[in-house]
Amino acid sequence: ALDLATAESLVAKAHQICPYSNATRGNMTVDIKILEFAA
Repeated sequence: ALDLATAESLVAKAHQICPYSNATRGNMTVDIKILEFAA
């Protein structure tokens, strides 16, 4: 399990290097949500 701060950091970095995100950057709004699920 990851703490929220770590999860947010990983998602932000992934969004910056993702080819799909790079291709669509500036053309559409992206909302990223981190959800917590009980195991």
